[in-house]
Amino acid sequence: MSPTTSTAFSFVLSFYLWQLLFFAGILHRNLTHAATLGEWNLLQRSIGVSAMHMQLLNNDRVVIFDRTNFGRSNLSLPNGICRNNPKELALKIDCTAHSAEYNVLTNSFRPLMVQTDTWCSSGSVLSDGRLIQTGGFNEGEQKYRIFRPCANCDWQEFDGLNVRRWYATNHILPDGRIIVIGGRRQFNYEFYPTSSRLVNLPFLAQTNDAGQENNLYPFVHLNVDGNLFIFANNRAILLDYTKNVIVRTYPQIPGGDPRCYPSSGSSVLLPLNLARSEAEVLICGGAPKGSYVQANQGNYVAALRTCGRIKITDTSPQWVMENMPSSRVMGDMTLLPDGNVLIINGAQAGTAGWEIGRNPNLSPVIYRPGNRIGSRFQVQNPSKIPRMYHSTAVLLRDGRVLVGGSNPHVTYKFNVLHPTDLSLEAFSPAYLGTEFSNIRPRIILPRSQISLNYGQQLTVRYSVAGALNANRVMVTMVAPSFTTHSYSMNQRLLMLGGGNAKRVSPTTYETQVTMPKSGNLAPSGYYLFYVVHQDIPSVGIWVHIK
Repeated sequence: MSPTTSTAFSFVLSFYLWQLLFFAGILHRNLTHAATLGEWNLLQRSIGVSAMHMQLLNNDRVVIFDRTNFGRSNLSLPNGICRNNPKELALKIDCTAHSAEYNVLTNSFRPLMVQTDTWCSSGSVLSDGRLIQTGGFNEGEQKYRIFRPCANCDWQEFDGLNVRRWYATNHILPDGRIIVIGGRRQFNYEFYPTSSRLVNLPFLAQTNDAGQENNLYPFVHLNVDGNLFIFANNRAILLDYTKNVIVRTYPQIPGGDPRCYPSSGSSVLLPLNLARSEAEVLICGGAPKGSYVQANQGNYVAALRTCGRIKITDTSPQWVMENMPSSRVMGDMTLLPDGNVLIINGAQAGTAGWEIGRNPNLSPVIYRPGNRIGSRFQVQNPSKIPRMYHSTAVLLRDGRVLVGGSNPHVTYKFNVLHPTDLSLEAFSPAYLGTEFSNIRPRIILPRSQISLNYGQQLTVRYSVAGALNANRVMVTMVAPSFTTHSYSMNQRLLMLGGGNAKRVSPTTYETQVTMPKSGNLAPSGYYLFYVVHQDIPSVGIWVHIK
């Protein structure tokens, strides 16, 4: 080995050891005596920016932004830089940031520069790890923006969208393109890389309630057949976007109440088991019909308690309804590495919109999709911070959930009923408790940032300090989401297999799994990769499917 190679090897080894120790320190410091119903930790009292939009990238940094027409934020741009935008509706010259990058490993943040208004926009991560962010308001409504995950990168902005995209939804496709669907007064979709192709989708016009809409930020999930499940208002279709053909029309969700913005329920594609060719969607919460009009008149109607679950691959799919422990509007649904769903944030009355939500729902709920109806929900320990309109939540690699935002006002306001919140906190599910350290797996192989192929056979090596239950090992893979306005775009969890552990040393084991066979199951890109033992996940690593 040459001196240069030896130095490089030492650097890489030191980096992995530092990272391991750092995460171990985080877990020990923050999760000692973790409660069985989860634990909250305040990470930053203020990052200066309200976390209206959040996306975790493969360098363990979270890109956060709100909107430029709030006026001044509480985070200054560096080195006396100012944004000078004559089309801005608030401040033409603004020396404060409206975006920040949060470094998970160091619990620190830095300001970022966005030039045009990102209010109520959408986003996805491209297969090479870059964040593409689309649309917004005013001069930003036909922009797309690119953020590359590197040490000192910043936003780049481009013209290119065919129409205004405000309250639209994005999804990455099996071929690596991004589809951008809907938005206010837009009953169509288009693609990135941008082209002149604009495709009409009458379904979005049909679900546009007069004066209330309730079809903004439609819930979009990639089905295992490559088609798109699209839910708007209270109805859903399966769309073949390559031919612009509706393959299937699903029954209206029972009760007929709207679930999309501004009624703002939330939706998630439940974990996909690669041993089965089926997919299920869960939609929870929202606001009853007419709630938006009522709230603007000062009458805050109780939010919905109901969840609808539907197997979208069935030949005759039907909704199965169940009740959450409490009402929730403006909640977020986050897939956890153990295959459960965290329902968090929001209010118990009113709707999304300026100052028309009431009664914060402070208690998260764990939903266990594998349990029988009646035993799926478990209420968790409450936060002390209301997370109302414009709040967000994203899964981190160590299994915590980063929570931020809440600004139900036209500008930043701090001395009101529900003040603007600039803090970041972490919710640690019970699986992070130190009492589980003896059965918590630690991944040895593959190494983080490894590139994998579709259909590849993979040997996963991991250690467990205590006794291993070979029948309760599962390998999962999670696509991080772009989260805003109660919906986590592109979120996806795949169950790769398990239960065939082979011992290779007293505390080390191997499990063979097969990677997804196509982009229909897992679009190309970066994923969080976990080993789960007896429902206790490892710290994840980053893998890249190419």
